[in-house]
Amino acid sequence: MKEATAEKIPLLWWGLHPFWVTDAVYSGMDTRGWVLKAIETLRFASEKDIMRWLDEEGETLSKDELRRTLELLLQEDQLELKNDLFRLKRKSGSQSAFDSLFKD
Repeated sequence: MKEATAEKIPLLWWGLHPFWVTDAVYSGMDTRGWVLKAIETLRFASEKDIMRWLDEEGETLSKDELRRTLELLLQEDQLELKNDLFRLKRKSGSQSAFDSLFKD
């Protein structure tokens, strides 16, 4: 086994550094953020669709963790659930503003 010399250590460190940077950037988003991003991207999604999207993005969640996060987002009124499909909750303010502008 060869010993690492002082000249090789920075090269090894820099070789691993980009992984640490990307890992740190992506780990900044919490589970709630990842689930919201998945639903925003998919528009309408079942739990299975969300899990598949998260796996493709390289973010692994357990089914229990996903269910807890979805329940939390439903309680916070961030999501709507209909026929086992989740979607982002529509903002009601824009419709009421439109109605008040054109009220005759």
